[in-house]
Amino acid sequence: MRDRIETLVQNLNKTVVGKSDAIRLVLVALFSGGHALLEDVPGVGKTLLAKSLARCIDGKFYRIQCTPDLMPTDITGTNIWNPSNGEFQFMPGPAFANVLLADEINRATPRTQSALLEVMEENQVTIDGISRSVPDPFFVIATQNPVEYQGTFPLPEAQMDRFALSFSLGYPSDSEELSMLERIGTGLSPSMLRPCITLEEVLSLRRQCAQVHIEESLKRYILGLVRATRDSDEITLGASPRGTVALYRAVQALAFLEGREYGLPDDAKYLAPFVLAHRLIPGGGHKSSVLVERLLDSVPVMR
Repeated sequence: MRDRIETLVQNLNKTVVGKSDAIRLVLVALFSGGHALLEDVPGVGKTLLAKSLARCIDGKFYRIQCTPDLMPTDITGTNIWNPSNGEFQFMPGPAFANVLLADEINRATPRTQSALLEVMEENQVTIDGISRSVPDPFFVIATQNPVEYQGTFPLPEAQMDRFALSFSLGYPSDSEELSMLERIGTGLSPSMLRPCITLEEVLSLRRQCAQVHIEESLKRYILGLVRATRDSDEITLGASPRGTVALYRAVQALAFLEGREYGLPDDAKYLAPFVLAHRLIPGGGHKSSVLVERLLDSVPVMR
């Protein structure tokens, strides 16, 4: 399976220029069984990354452009009366995909945002009392602009907690942006990529990631980091137990992607800002990412 992962990374690098860290993080989210929130300005490649990933794993891809008039049924689907047979017929929505891109998710109303809560946690939607499973794997990539807030609805803590990782792609370097210009007219688009891994192999890789060994000392270190967010006077609301599980699974996935059968404290240190920061409500005007970095300096690695 190692060659499959390397081919997957190479394929993504063909369309997403100079974003190796972002590619690694989105694969950590995918193989750990979680979802990813990309907080970045427009035009840096968020949609391109989602489309390319869906194409590489040969999965069904849907994109939702979130707006204030978007309804929950526009995501989950709804029952429509079929006059030919005199019965209601279920019409599945974009949630019935393998990779779902919820673009500018904070522009949807809280009612519509909540339509994603059940499906992100339980891989199913419930309509008119009937639960329907979405395809497996099911992976959500949501985006939001961290600068422009006019006409937006901030995601509640329950929604933020559903995302395993939150990160940004950032602007490209001079050389990377020049490479983008040189590829105009000759570069690959996501539709031109060849699938290099099947959906069944994605599920198999998830199971293998779950088998990565985590020493008892590393478990205690992960627990110590999360509990420190709850005990800090500078944090109003710390990470939930779901955050503990997300960090644990992310460490397993990163170790597997790095070709190891065991996790390391450095894995937890690297991932903690991406897994924990968006789950916190900081106090005193502090930034969540800064507070997580302080905790990393203060929480000792267990021996």
